[in-house]
This record gives sequence, C-alpha cells and structure tokens, in this order.
Amino acid sequence: MAQGVMIVEDVEVDGSNPKGGIISVWTLNRPDKLNALNTESHKAIKKECARANSDDNVRCVVIKGAPPMEPMEGKRSKPHAFAAGADISEFAGKDSDDVRPFFEDNAWEAVWNLSKPTIAMVDGFALGGGTELALSCDIRFASERSTFGQPEINLGLIPGGGGTQRLCRLIGYGRAMEIVLSGRMVSAEDALSMGIVNRIVPIEDLEAETMMLAAEISKKSPHTTKVAKRAVRGALELPFSEGVLMERSDFVALFDTEDKEIGVRAFLERSEPEWVGK
Repeated sequence: MAQGVMIVEDVEVDGSNPKGGIISVWTLNRPDKLNALNTESHKAIKKECARANSDDNVRCVVIKGAPPMEPMEGKRSKPHAFAAGADISEFAGKDSDDVRPFFEDNAWEAVWNLSKPTIAMVDGFALGGGTELALSCDIRFASERSTFGQPEINLGLIPGGGGTQRLCRLIGYGRAMEIVLSGRMVSAEDALSMGIVNRIVPIEDLEAETMMLAAEISKKSPHTTKVAKRAVRGALELPFSEGVLMERSDFVALFDTEDKEIGVRAFLERSEPEWVGK
C-alpha cells in the first residue's frame, strides 16, 4: 500500500474473470488540509491513472478522501472532506505563465480519460477542484453530510479543472451558471436532485455500498466494460447522429469477441459467464 499525499490500496475481487481482478482504491491523504489538491496530489493521481490504464487487472477505480485526524487535546476536529479544492497557498504570487503548464497536464483530465470505470466516494466537502475531481469520475456516491460547490469566483477566478464544462453537460446551463456565478455551496440533497451525484448513502454504509457497486462492475467482461464506457461517453462528446453510429459500430464489433460468445452461452445455459477479456 503506497503512502504519501495519496494512499493506494488494491482490493482483490472475488469471482472476477479473468482472475486477478482488482478495485484500485485511491485515498487523498492530506487530512490536515481537508485533502486539498496540491502539485504532489496531481502527480500521484496522474501516476496511478497511467498504472490503472496499463494494468489489465485493474477493473475499477474508487477515489475517496482520508478522514480527519484525531485533534490535539483542547482542539476541535477538522471536518470530513473528499477534497476541499485546490491548495490555494500554491496560487499566491503566480501569474499565467507559472500556472499554465500545470493546468495543461492535470489530474482531472487524467481521471476523465481513464479507460476503466471510476467512482467518487464523497464524504464531506468536495469544493472547487474537489468537485471537479468528483465530476471527472463516471459515478458519484455521497454521504448525507457532503457538500459540493465551485467557489472560485470568490477568489477572482473561475473553475479551471473542467467544472464549467462538466457541470453544464451534467445538470444543464442554468443550474451550472448559478453554481459558478454564485460560488454557493450545494448540499448533498440538492446535488442529488440536480444530478450531480448518483446516490446519497448513509455515512455508515457509504464505503460498503461504493465497493459493492465497484465489485459488481469488476465482475463484468473487462473488454466490454471499456467499450460501454466509451460509448456512453460519446453522448457527451459527439453529435447525436455520430454517437449513434459509434454505438452501432461498437455493438457490431463485439460480435467478434470471445466474451460475447461466452456471455450468450452462459445466458442460454443459465450459468455464470467466465470472461476472458477479449
């Protein structure tokens, strides 16, 4: 298990085929800073994205934030956070030339471009870059005490990790504009009603339910899962007619795979498919 600004734990999935499937769990590990994303956080996420893409055993990625540390005597505990934004201390005194290289090669896009399914497990604050990291994932589960928002306008800035674009595609122009222009925080309940999160889960069940879905996904054909993700993503990135053509092309191509034969045979025989991943 790797330590540092991000803890990485690979959890074996029982019943995965091909055998050896894992859920890679990434824990943002700066609880003293509410898991705010700094330069080292971005480097760690990008490194793990490269590994996940190249490792056939990684079937799903779960991203979460480390819980707050026990406070010193007489001190109040810090709140729970997925990631309370970027580390603003790194912005002071910087101009556009200083920050452009960082934002042109960032963790948000690395997560967004992962070929494997990704789930954000949000407990607590997910603000600014934290909301954008959650939006970069395919699925978002949140606890009841979670809070989202894009407060960059209060710093004289706008979201820089894809927030304006992904929010608009996810919840629509008007709601995205309200969140970005007001800088206000969005409760878990409002995030669910808007469609920012897939599900609100009681705090005590959040990890179990997130991992249950990750395991369910990880037991599907890993090849077909990649194709399915690419097809659904096409709805965001392609005109409708082109997206339908891409879906149809991918659907037809899957008829030449071993996993299609395995899946159809298992269905007809009422047995469990043993995927080979191709």
